[in-house]
Amino acid sequence: MSERKYTLVEAVNLALHRAMAEDDNVLVLGEDIGVNGGVFRATLGLRERFGLKRVIDTPLAENMIAGLGIGMAAQGLKPVLEIQFLGFIYAAMEQLVSHAARLRNRTQGRLSCPLVLRSPMGAGIRAPEHHSEATEALFAHIPGLRVVVPSSPARAYGLLLAAIDDPDPVIFLEPTRLYRMNPQPLADDGHRLPLDSCFTLREGSDLTLVSWGASVHETLQAASALAERGISAEVIDVACLKPLDLDTLEASVRKTGRCVIVHEAPKSCGIGAEIAASLYERALLDLHAPIQRVAAPDIPPPLYRLEPYYLADVGDILAACDAVLEYA
Repeated sequence: MSERKYTLVEAVNLALHRAMAEDDNVLVLGEDIGVNGGVFRATLGLRERFGLKRVIDTPLAENMIAGLGIGMAAQGLKPVLEIQFLGFIYAAMEQLVSHAARLRNRTQGRLSCPLVLRSPMGAGIRAPEHHSEATEALFAHIPGLRVVVPSSPARAYGLLLAAIDDPDPVIFLEPTRLYRMNPQPLADDGHRLPLDSCFTLREGSDLTLVSWGASVHETLQAASALAERGISAEVIDVACLKPLDLDTLEASVRKTGRCVIVHEAPKSCGIGAEIAASLYERALLDLHAPIQRVAAPDIPPPLYRLEPYYLADVGDILAACDAVLEYA
């Protein structure tokens, strides 16, 4: 099958088209997703192809969108919900935490909740307040929710298809800054990617760089800069934050002996802390240096003039790498 280049948001759109064509139970709903094709045009063309009964424009009511999706999922449909920005999701948290995540447990397996909640996440697009949140750790803490963050068009396509197939709720967070960055060849072949595995993007032997989402972009740049200095960095895209593929992370750290974790979310109680603690439990005696975390400060995402100071850049990552490499 021939391949053309797609951006990440185009890959999301491609996956939605394929999932809806393959299964009549898949439908999408959210604010402005039908007529307008979504705020970032991720749902463009779906209404025209699949009709008003499967592509549903909703009121501006995130709590209602989540509750409606849970009811649909409990009755055998596969709703894909869109929240326009992650900072708007807090109104839906009661539905997600108290109902979507618990439905299988509450009914002793009689009911499941096969819904996907999609939302753009993260800073870097010069957006106003509540449009630049990266609060993935809130969802990863909740038993019963999967949390997925793609970092490339191919992973967005394969992971979204797998998420729609999953019988339980998946929070699918799409890095806004990557939506139209770096188009890549992609075949619309329906290939699903695993929802419980990390992806090793670059092999290395001197240290392990762990990241996900938009921060993978700078992490790969840092690995290239290290290579110019003769330092071999392994780069791992976590991609699935819940459940974590700790086996892959552990194997890499045992090999390299050093680890730097990079993420956009605030540092305190972030996923990076969970990964670091797990690696200390599993591989402490193989570490040659303390694990370093590169993350945002514990403040709300600022307005665009301060975004360069808020988001970690390649220099920040390299400084953390130098810190772990200084240990003998």
